[in-house]
Amino acid sequence: MAPTHVLRCCQRGLAWIPVVFIALVVCWSYYAYVVELCIITIINTGEKIVYLVFFHLSFIMFVWSYWKTIFTRPANPSKEFSLPKAEKEQYEKEERPEAQQEILRRVASGLPLYTRTGAGAIRYCDRCQVIKPDRCHHCSACDMCVLKMDHHCPWVNNCVGFSNYKYFILFLAYSLVYCLFIAATVLQYFIRFWTNDLPDTHAKFHILFLFFVAAMFCISILSLFSYHLWLVGKNRSTIEAFRAPVFRNGPDKNGFSLGFSKNIAQVFGDQKKYWLLPVCTSQGDGLTFPTRLVNVDPEQPTVILQTDCSSKSVEDGSIPQSPLSDSQNRLLANDHHSSDDHLGIDALKSDGSDGITILMESDS
Repeated sequence: MAPTHVLRCCQRGLAWIPVVFIALVVCWSYYAYVVELCIITIINTGEKIVYLVFFHLSFIMFVWSYWKTIFTRPANPSKEFSLPKAEKEQYEKEERPEAQQEILRRVASGLPLYTRTGAGAIRYCDRCQVIKPDRCHHCSACDMCVLKMDHHCPWVNNCVGFSNYKYFILFLAYSLVYCLFIAATVLQYFIRFWTNDLPDTHAKFHILFLFFVAAMFCISILSLFSYHLWLVGKNRSTIEAFRAPVFRNGPDKNGFSLGFSKNIAQVFGDQKKYWLLPVCTSQGDGLTFPTRLVNVDPEQPTVILQTDCSSKSVEDGSIPQSPLSDSQNRLLANDHHSSDDHLGIDALKSDGSDGITILMESDS
């Protein structure tokens, strides 16, 4: 036990090395820009003030979003996704996979689950002993199941998932702005030092190296930032981009896509004034997600939306085995559908009745 415990402590300590490296580079860049460039090299007072104001704005937003990405704990499945004590003991005693799956299906029947394993089985984590919610995956580095897991990032020493994905996107955005601003404002002094237009001082090394470092990070961050913006627009995680989520009717890489604007709102929220701030505005709880319902689910054949509050009864067989979430019902009731939603919807309203029946058919 002791060697294993010591090994884990060493691994946790070593995992902070990339974060410490980034912190040291940022601290040096702050000194090089503020002291060596603005205070020592630049003579014009107005230019100094403008550069310092915009530099500190980008620096504060960059550090704020980076801090939130690192220290926001990944969200985990709630207790309702854990097996009850009796079923857990029965599951552990069973050796046949078919019997174990039957136990999981029995427990999962009351849970809002729409995805399965590649073989069509209930997604269960033996390590955490929980039924995995949709888009949830186990992170071996963090040793936990993470809601809407995107990836484990060594540069933040944390799992990027539902709880901090917005912060991660803003971290990439503000780090890109930070590097672009430094490279753009340092360029003219880099050229003047390079052509010996300015006298050789100790500031020359800092300014030359600052431009190279800013340009290098800018190129690498731009590609990563562009890729994650594409993922947000498609409402996919990095894991889902490489392996499409499997629904009851098979894999569908666009299963969670609701259209560009709604995909953006899922990550950044409805209120645009908070989009650029690293504060929690993401929609949902990370446990359930609205789906496009591209294919008709045999367990959910028909959805009936009723506008008359007094009409509460629903015919047998029209009630899905796993009820739709509120967000999914809002999606189905919404008149606007983006071009990404390949849904054929026929709305039939009978005379003298306030009930509206919506039938969903696939394009295939």
